[in-house]
Amino acid sequence: MYPVLRFVKEFIKFRKAPALPFDGTHVSHHMCMPWDIDLWMELNNGRTLTLYDLGRMVLAQRAGLLGAMKRNRWGMTMAGACVRYRRRIRVFDVVEMRSRAVCWDEKFIYIEQSMWRKDGECANHIVYRSAVTSKNGIVPPAQVAKDIMGKEPDVKIPDWIAKWIEAEALRPWPPMQDDK
Repeated sequence: MYPVLRFVKEFIKFRKAPALPFDGTHVSHHMCMPWDIDLWMELNNGRTLTLYDLGRMVLAQRAGLLGAMKRNRWGMTMAGACVRYRRRIRVFDVVEMRSRAVCWDEKFIYIEQSMWRKDGECANHIVYRSAVTSKNGIVPPAQVAKDIMGKEPDVKIPDWIAKWIEAEALRPWPPMQDDK
């Protein structure tokens, strides 16, 4: 089940938080609850992705994206993700989540998120490839930036994200199927 109450709590908690620039980092704190765990008594990998929604949506609000989406009747979709899980998060552990937009290309905005344990170790890290959409298809990120900021800032794609973009371009789509 989607954590609707947590979602509402995050928007209420940060309703008066200052606006963030495009590359600003939204920091939030979340507790791993009993309904978030798997059979191994740790944060479920699927629930991790759902919890990342909480940080990403407040980031979008604080950066002006949700306002632009409402004004222009745009939507948003996720077009890909690359995730690393490195440390366990156990029930009742509190993590610090950091969410920020890193860069964009002609079609996608790349959003980086991470969860940090109290001991200072990064538990997991994800990069999303997201697209703002209209009834005509994908809205170019430069157009989105211009709507929010009044200008198109110069954005560089970090090498490690550029390599992921290259790898995704080589990946077959649709995926191969067994010839049974």
